[in-house]
Amino acid sequence: MEENLKQIIANNLTYLRKKNNYTQLELAEKLEYSDKSISKWEHAETLPDIEVLHKLANLYNVTLDYLVSNKPNEEREKLFTKKNQNKQNKIIITLLAISFVWLLATIIFVYSSIMDESKFWQIYLWAVPVSCFVLMYFNKIWGKRIFSFYIISVLTWSLLTCFYIQFIKLNMFPLFLIGIPIQIAIILWSQLKYKQ
Repeated sequence: MEENLKQIIANNLTYLRKKNNYTQLELAEKLEYSDKSISKWEHAETLPDIEVLHKLANLYNVTLDYLVSNKPNEEREKLFTKKNQNKQNKIIITLLAISFVWLLATIIFVYSSIMDESKFWQIYLWAVPVSCFVLMYFNKIWGKRIFSFYIISVLTWSLLTCFYIQFIKLNMFPLFLIGIPIQIAIILWSQLKYKQ
């Protein structure tokens, strides 16, 4: 039974590595293991421990059950296609929400251009931080924690830029100094480790 399980896992790991176009060396670097370990797993000489299997499942976007089950390739393709379509749909929904922000900015710009001679072009600057808020919302639902810190950084600097340009006559350039400690705090916050 154990030999059979080793072979099933070995076949699945080989299949997934090739499917994702990784060499054994590239995979070893990602997992911080030697390529010899990868080779032993794929030749059913040894079994990776549960933590490594979990890392591999996350890397390949599959379940642990997938790694230990003996399903035909047709079923595997259906699973991959379904997961890829789901991921693609999430990206499209997020981009649609962000495009709505920019559509709204354009409508405000056109309306202000028609009603007033002064062009309200700054609305496009304000669309950047609003887009960041939308992106943060969707990233919280579907994304990875690390992306939140990039989004918050862009949000911080775009808000500072918007305030500076909106009130440019007041010469508020020192306002950007506020961004430095905020950025340092964001970097430090991103380094906090949470129990899973």
